[in-house]
Amino acid sequence: MSARSQKVFVLGVAGRSGSGKTTLIERLLPLLKGQGLRVAVIKHTHHDLEFDVPGKDSYRFKQAGAVTSVLVSPTGLGIVKDFREEPSLDEIISRYATDCDMIIVEGFKHERAPKIEVFSADRGEPPLCLSGDETYIAIVTDEDIDTPLPRFTRDDITAIARFVTTRVLGRDIS
Repeated sequence: MSARSQKVFVLGVAGRSGSGKTTLIERLLPLLKGQGLRVAVIKHTHHDLEFDVPGKDSYRFKQAGAVTSVLVSPTGLGIVKDFREEPSLDEIISRYATDCDMIIVEGFKHERAPKIEVFSADRGEPPLCLSGDETYIAIVTDEDIDTPLPRFTRDDITAIARFVTTRVLGRDIS
């Protein structure tokens, strides 16, 4: 995988729907940023994207037939692009996430990147990390789970950030 051979580290955050993946990422980002890391987040969804606003120029361009519409401002850039087939994670990284130290991916359960699972027993299903997938490196849960993986509670954000930066990126945070 070409993008992974570069210096950018890819970390997956996996778990079943409603387990708290987005919340964990949202809480980790300020701590990682505070350590000087430039972090990109890539989220996979099975739903169609609907963030182009009807009536706005970019929407009108797409409706008129543009395969790509790019909005640029002094503070950011947004791209709405059609695909014939969904791009791979490596393609997304190599095209859109080259200016960061780390990429957190949510929803790419089957990628070979190291993953932290966010688990809740509410759904009555076992943790994904017990399935034999060796890419899981830790679990975040308030449940009593029997696993050899490091286990963190949902509120132990500082320890999770320390784990990520120390074990995964080879840096220690204070």
